Amino acid sequence: MTKKLKIAILNGPNLNRLGTRKPEVYGTQSMAQILLDIQQRWPDVHFVYRQSNHEGDLIDWIQGVTGDGLAVTGDASLNDVKGIVLNAGGYSHTSVALRDAVEESEVKVVEVHISDIRKREAFRRESLLTDVCAHSIIGKGVAGYAEAVAWLIDI
Repeated sequence: MTKKLKIAILNGPNLNRLGTRKPEVYGTQSMAQILLDIQQRWPDVHFVYRQSNHEGDLIDWIQGVTGDGLAVTGDASLNDVKGIVLNAGGYSHTSVALRDAVEESEVKVVEVHISDIRKREAFRRESLLTDVCAHSIIGKGVAGYAEAVAWLIDI
C-alpha cells in the first residue's frame, strides 16, 4: 500500500475570517470552500490544515514537520508532510522568528499572499519570508492556494 502525498496548509492571523473580512481585498470564499475545492482537485493528496492567530503556533507547526515521519510537536497529523503552503498573514511582514523557522524547515515551503502586497500599504510591501521560501505566489487571490499545491506536487 502506497502512502498518500501529504501537504500542510498553514494560515496565520485573521485568515479564519476569509470570506467576510475585506471581501474587496481577500474575496468572498471561505477557507472551508477553498479547502474543499483543493481536495476535490487532488483527491489522492492528504491535506492537513491549520490556522492560528498566534505566531508561536505557526512556528511550532513548521518545526513539527520534519518530512521523515516524526512530528517534533507530537502532532501525528504532521508526520510525513512533504511540503507546506504558508499564508502567514501579517506575520509575513514582522516575524523574524517565523522567518527562522521557515529557513530551517526540512520541507519546501511555498508562501502565499492573496492580495498583491507590492501594491498595498508601505508596511505590507516587504515579506520577511520570500527569500527563505522555495516559491512565492503573490496577488493571485485565493487561487494562489491551488497554485501553491500544484507547485509542490510538481516538484
